[in-house]
Amino acid sequence: MVAERAKLHLALTFLQFCYAGNHIFVRIALDTGVSKLVFPVYRNITALLLLGPLAYFSEKKDRPSITGYCLLQFFLLGLVGITLKEGLYLLGLDNTSPTFTSAMQNSVPALTFLMAVILRYESVHFNRIDGLAKVLGVLASVGGASIITLYKGPTIYTPNLAQHQEQFLSVLRDVTAKNMNMGGIYLIGHCLCWSGWIVMQAFVLKNYSAPLTVSAFTCFFGIVQFITIAAFFEKDPKSWQLNSSQEIYSILYSGLVFSGLAAALQIWAIGKGGPVLASIYLPLQTLLVALMSSIVFGEDFFLGGIIGAFLIMTGLYLVVWGRTQETKSAKEYMKVPIESENHPEAKSESASLMQQLIPTQNV
Repeated sequence: MVAERAKLHLALTFLQFCYAGNHIFVRIALDTGVSKLVFPVYRNITALLLLGPLAYFSEKKDRPSITGYCLLQFFLLGLVGITLKEGLYLLGLDNTSPTFTSAMQNSVPALTFLMAVILRYESVHFNRIDGLAKVLGVLASVGGASIITLYKGPTIYTPNLAQHQEQFLSVLRDVTAKNMNMGGIYLIGHCLCWSGWIVMQAFVLKNYSAPLTVSAFTCFFGIVQFITIAAFFEKDPKSWQLNSSQEIYSILYSGLVFSGLAAALQIWAIGKGGPVLASIYLPLQTLLVALMSSIVFGEDFFLGGIIGAFLIMTGLYLVVWGRTQETKSAKEYMKVPIESENHPEAKSESASLMQQLIPTQNV
C-alpha cells in the first residue's frame, strides 16, 4: 500500500516536469509563427501514435466493451480536454508568457476542488482536522505559486547571461503586453476546461476502467475536432508545413511527453487518487518554470521563489495528510463490531457458555 502511494506521488511530481517543459517548448514554437490550429493537430497525432498501440496491447484482455454512450463520453472528453483546453491555452500563451501561464494554471486545483465538492465526488468535513487540512493545503499551494509570480524580493541567483537575455525577454513582454488582458481571459477559460476535464475523467473511469483506452479515444476525437476547425479557418496550405527544427522538436515533445505520456499519467493518477489529488500538484510547475526560465532564458531567481516553494510543499503535505487521515477514518468506520443479534448462532453459543459459567442455585 505504501509502495502504491509512493508511485502515485512520484508520478504526479514527474507530471509537473512534463508540464513545465511544455510551456517552454510551446512558447518556442509560437515564436516561430506556427499555426495555433495546425500545431495541436500534429501534436495529438503524435500522441495518438503512442497511446493507440499502448492502450490496445496493455488493456486488450481487461478492456470493457465500447458502447455508444462510451463514445459520447469520449467525444465530450476530447471537446473539453483537447479542443477547448489546448486551443485556449495556445491563445493565452501566445499573448502572455510561460511564467504567467503557469501561474494562471494554479487556479486549477481550487477549481477542481470546488467542482468535485459540488458534484459530491469529494467530501469536505469542516468540523474535522482532515477536512480543514485539505482546504488549507489547496489555499497554501495556490498562494505559494502566486507569490512566485507576484512577489520577487531580493535576488538569490543571477546567471551570467541574465543581462543579455533579460533584454530579449523585455522586448518580448513589450510586444505581447497589449494583449495581456485577452491572454488572461483565454487562460481563465483554459483553467475551467482543465478542471472540468479532470472531474469528467474521474466519472468516466467509474464506468469504464481502461484509462489508456479513454486517453487514446479522447486524443482521437480531439484530432477530429481540431482538423474540422482547421479546415474551415486555416485557408493557407503553407500553414500545414513545418518550416524549422524548433517546430518539429516542439511537436515531438508536446505530442509524446505532454499529450501522450502526461495524459496517460494524469488519468492513471485520477483513477488512483481522485481528481483533487491529481490537480493539487499543479502549483509545483510554477516553481519548476521559474527554475527553468532561470537556467534556459537567464532570468534571475528571487527570494519569492523560495517562499513560494515552501508554501507549495506545505500545501501538498497538508492535502496528502488530510486525505490519508480521511481514508483511515473511513476504514475505521467500516470496521464496525459485529453485533451478536445479527448472528443468532454466535448469540446462542455465547448464551450457553454463560449458562455454564454461572452456577445455578437450587431453590
